[in-house]
Amino acid sequence: MAVAAHPDDIEFYMAGTLLLLRRIGYQIHYMTLASGSCGSLQHSAAQMRAIRRKESKRAAQLLGATYHPSLVDDLEVLYELPALRRLAAVIRRVQPTILLTHSPQDYMEDHMNTSRLAVTAAFARGMPNFKTIPATKAIFTDVTVYHAMPHGLRDGLGRRVWPELFVDTGSVHGTKRAALAAHESQKSWLDASQGMDSYLRIMDQLSLEVGRISKRFKHAEGWRRHLHLGFCSADADPMRTDMGAHCLVNRKYLRLLEKGH
Repeated sequence: MAVAAHPDDIEFYMAGTLLLLRRIGYQIHYMTLASGSCGSLQHSAAQMRAIRRKESKRAAQLLGATYHPSLVDDLEVLYELPALRRLAAVIRRVQPTILLTHSPQDYMEDHMNTSRLAVTAAFARGMPNFKTIPATKAIFTDVTVYHAMPHGLRDGLGRRVWPELFVDTGSVHGTKRAALAAHESQKSWLDASQGMDSYLRIMDQLSLEVGRISKRFKHAEGWRRHLHLGFCSADADPMRTDMGAHCLVNRKYLRLLEKGH
């Protein structure tokens, strides 16, 4: 299951990995917490909710993923109890063994708050006394949480963030790109608001840069595994074990972890 902040975030950072997981037999799920309501200079918030919902459903269909509706509007992804209860209900229903979400360090609060909500909702999956909306029974299955790379591969203070794992997305990059292109309302918005010129080109550049850092793959997505405590066994790393040659461990990152960096 991928839980991201805005429509098109999954396509930017996670879709290649989702596609590879589906290829090896996983059922995949697609959820963005925010509706995309602020992503326009021309349309109203209500119009954008409808436009971006349609685009997200189309993208999820292209990825072969089950679509789950958004919970809040843009810039309203806050680490608050109502959103946590609603997201926890979805996670209990889906029962993911792998949960993909944003980096805890990123350039945007919506991304970082999504990461916090996803982690806590997964942590609470087996707590019957934590009430969800709607009421959903606690589950007692393991889940391994992975964090995607932040946009620009840096945190909000400009410090470089390195992947622990590289996933080779070259064989599915075309489908990933097609899914991102389904969010066609965002081309003019990102051009005007962030000077991104072309959202497809920016995604390509990010993918190629992660691939370059891997020193093995052309296109890649980078991941960091969340600490296992409260989620899964210490040695659980299904992305690494199930993807085989498509997954590469960043030994340099592991050495930095051992040194406490």
